[in-house]
Amino acid sequence: MRYNRRMPTPGSLFAGLLFGAIGAGAFLYGKRQAELRIMLTGLGLIVLPYVFDQASWLYLAGAAMCGSLFWFRR
Repeated sequence: MRYNRRMPTPGSLFAGLLFGAIGAGAFLYGKRQAELRIMLTGLGLIVLPYVFDQASWLYLAGAAMCGSLFWFRR
């Protein structure tokens, strides 16, 4: 089976790196604080670049998930 996938754009590569790094930090923070919601959101941010190909969807979903990190922290 052959997949017809394109190379990612520089914007989606940057978004994947940015939200992956934020997700790794959130996952470790949630693990230290024993907060399951923060850990799962961090894991979601790590997996996010594998789900979306377009940079606009990456930024939109990543911004929403980062906003939820601030919501869960309070």
